[in-house]
Amino acid sequence: MSSMPLHAAIITLLTVVLVALASFHVGRARGKHGIQAPATSGHPDFDRAFRAHMNTIEQVVMFLPCLWIASLYGNAQYAAWLGFLWLAARLWFLFGYLAEAKKRSYGFTIASIANVALLIQAFWALLPPLLHLG
Repeated sequence: MSSMPLHAAIITLLTVVLVALASFHVGRARGKHGIQAPATSGHPDFDRAFRAHMNTIEQVVMFLPCLWIASLYGNAQYAAWLGFLWLAARLWFLFGYLAEAKKRSYGFTIASIANVALLIQAFWALLPPLLHLG
């Protein structure tokens, strides 16, 4: 098996673990602060956990397609490094946000830069085949 999809597959599975971890923290905060479902706000600690989880899910929807397209059509090694950077930054974001809202910014910014770089790489990789269609 080529390492190209292998790295993307590992990063994808680690992304699932990241979302599960964020979800766990929402459940823990819900129980700790007595926030009954379906409420999505209440105590500031719960609110931060909930937003960190939702923001992570929002970012995953953009990240995974960029990762896979960049891995399959672009430079798989660059895509893997950017994917691992994104994961590390999202962990920084998650734990920063759980601690204090102001501590989420660096993780968010670094993850966003990594994702934009993946998006650019994916488009750049698809450009030559698209130009040869006509």
